Amino acid sequence: MRVMGLDPGLRALGWGVVDVDGPRLRHVGNGVIRTGSGALGARLAHLFDELTVIWGEFAPDEAAVEQTFVNRDGAGTLKLGQARGIAMLVPSRAGITVGEYAPNAVKKAVVGVGHADKSQIDHMVKMQLPGVDIAGPDAADALAIAICHAHMMQSRRSMGLSA
Repeated sequence: MRVMGLDPGLRALGWGVVDVDGPRLRHVGNGVIRTGSGALGARLAHLFDELTVIWGEFAPDEAAVEQTFVNRDGAGTLKLGQARGIAMLVPSRAGITVGEYAPNAVKKAVVGVGHADKSQIDHMVKMQLPGVDIAGPDAADALAIAICHAHMMQSRRSMGLSA
């Protein structure tokens, strides 16, 4: 089973792919799609085009994204939501249901605590995927999302629930 984790962002969308074989995880790829500045529509189109190419290259069976964290900056939250929409659209067009996880759930699944910082996430992703060369914090978060989804799939299967 191949899982792609997506950490949506308008400036930087992190992605990470892992293969899941029972309890074993193997790193397949990771990276960050950067949009720079410019018109919102052009940036969203760039995210869509790049993620579509990456999706085609890695052909995952499952996908997961981080849920939007709502903060005081309403405009920023809306822009993040639009990037998250692109992150959900690409797998959905491929017929894949997208798992969604709260940031604290991802951190708890990977680090063991729900309020871990970026360096702890990076460290634990490297521990779970030996030899991985992480493209940056957004890619580390995306790999953490993929790992979280893999663990949740395993839990649902062990309880006899559909994945």
